[in-house]
Amino acid sequence: MKHIFFIDLDNTIYFTKPNEEQLMSELYRYLESLDLGISDEKFQLAKGEMLRTPFVKVAKKYGFKEEIMPEVISYLHNREVTKPLKPSDDYHYIKSLNGRKFIVTAGFPKQQTSKVKMLGIADDFEAVHVVDVSTTNKKEVFKLLIDRYALNTDDILIIGDDAESEIKFGLELGIATFLLDPENLHPNAESTFRGTDLSNLHTAAGQ
Repeated sequence: MKHIFFIDLDNTIYFTKPNEEQLMSELYRYLESLDLGISDEKFQLAKGEMLRTPFVKVAKKYGFKEEIMPEVISYLHNREVTKPLKPSDDYHYIKSLNGRKFIVTAGFPKQQTSKVKMLGIADDFEAVHVVDVSTTNKKEVFKLLIDRYALNTDDILIIGDDAESEIKFGLELGIATFLLDPENLHPNAESTFRGTDLSNLHTAAGQ
C-alpha cells in the first residue's frame, strides 16, 4: 500500500482551462503590451501551451525575444492569483487518500502558492514545494524530499499529468506513478498506472 503521495498541481488537482480567466487574463494582456518578437499566430499557440506548460519552456519554444525575458520573469515572480479557483471534480479522490500528501509543482513560488490558497486546499497537504524549472527539475526535488523526510520510495506514489516531467522522473527513481491523461495526450508514455480520470486512484494506491 502507498501512503506517501507527491502530487502535481496544474491539470491534476485542478484544471487550468475552466479557470483560464482567473489564471491568465492579466498575463495575456501584459504580454500583448510587449514586443515578443513573434507572430500573432505563434502567440496564440503559445497561449494555449501556457495553460499546460511552465512559462519559461513555452517562451523558449516559441522564441520570445531574449531581451524582454528579464522583465517578464520579474513580473511573473511577483504575480499572484487573487480570484477563487475550482478544484477538479475528481479532487475528492486525492483528498480521501490516507497518508502524507505533498504538492510538487513547477512554476513561480508566489504564483503557485497563491493558487493553492485560492483553491482552498492548503490544509489537505503536509507541504507545498515549488520547482523553479529554470534551475532544477522535479527529479531533483523528489530526491530532496526523500532525503529530507527519510522516505522509502516503495511507499510513494507520484500523481500527475506530465509524462515528460513527474511521471518520467518518478520512474527513473524507481517510484510508482499514476499518469492522469483525460485527453489521451500520452498514449505511448510509460507509467505504472494511468487513467482518464482519478476514479481508480485508490486502487493504484492499494487503498
